Amino acid sequence: MIEILPSSTTSQISSKLAQAHAERGEASQGRVLTLLVSTSERELENVLATAIQASQEHPSRVIAIVTDRTEAPDMTTLPAVAVGTVAPLDAEIRLGSDGGAGEVIVLRPAESLLRHLDTLVLPLLVPDAPVVAWWSSSTPASPSTSLLGSMTRSRITDAQMTADPMATFLTLREHHTVEETDLAWTRLTVWRGLLAALVDEPPHTEIQSVTVRGNSHSLSVDLLGAWLAWALKVPVSFEVDEHVSAVRGVVFHRTDGDSVIERPSDASSDLFITKPGQMKQTISVPHRTLGDCMTEELRRLDPDEIYNAVLTEGWDMISHDHWTTQR
Repeated sequence: MIEILPSSTTSQISSKLAQAHAERGEASQGRVLTLLVSTSERELENVLATAIQASQEHPSRVIAIVTDRTEAPDMTTLPAVAVGTVAPLDAEIRLGSDGGAGEVIVLRPAESLLRHLDTLVLPLLVPDAPVVAWWSSSTPASPSTSLLGSMTRSRITDAQMTADPMATFLTLREHHTVEETDLAWTRLTVWRGLLAALVDEPPHTEIQSVTVRGNSHSLSVDLLGAWLAWALKVPVSFEVDEHVSAVRGVVFHRTDGDSVIERPSDASSDLFITKPGQMKQTISVPHRTLGDCMTEELRRLDPDEIYNAVLTEGWDMISHDHWTTQR
């Protein structure tokens, strides 16, 4: 069910949502968190599909704020909104199959309201539930001090999806707090698990250095290299492969030969593992979706100490020259 609320106020949205819950015999107190999403009109439906997928495990109230509304309604016909000024706010409420295991509120504030997002969103939060913010593309320089981020327990960015991923990521790193993470790191969860298992398997011969293979403009490649440098305390170099979109593979250079784990192409769901003196192994590892990554992040709202260490220590242990020289 989708209910359109043109020229609305937060009070009207709350009343309509309460009425809909009463008619359906539901209670908003069953929501485990509120997910605030800053997005664009073009990305809205894909972002909501991701949030709804994640809500199957984490029943949530999703509040999506469309930040690029450009229409200019007739101001004389619009009511005063919650922030006390006459400004337009269009909204939608989505429930049932359109709202996942929770509900979705879509806000389309005019530009004047974008300067008061905290006041706009506050009445719509689920009481006594943690609040998480997700910026699906463009991100503030300092999420923790932004209007949305300042009211949240956890903040999720996706620097890879911005116009200049590395510049965005470096700015985020400069203002990083332990409550923040980036999906470029989350996309590495399976890789990190497989690499940790490979290191732990006998024979435990010394790892002298590591080579990471992947796209020269993937933040995940750099973060994987930074994690390996931090965890193993060995030199890490990069081998550029522009035929893949992110990580292609990792080579552990050991005293008795190379141990290699790699995916032959983006189209393949298989990974090949090669170790000295052993037959090549093949394991099936499907690509992670954006929904998989968001579900993981909503499952863990506590600070990620490993990610924090990679940013503060590991990032400076590797060279990022491949990012600029291959441009």
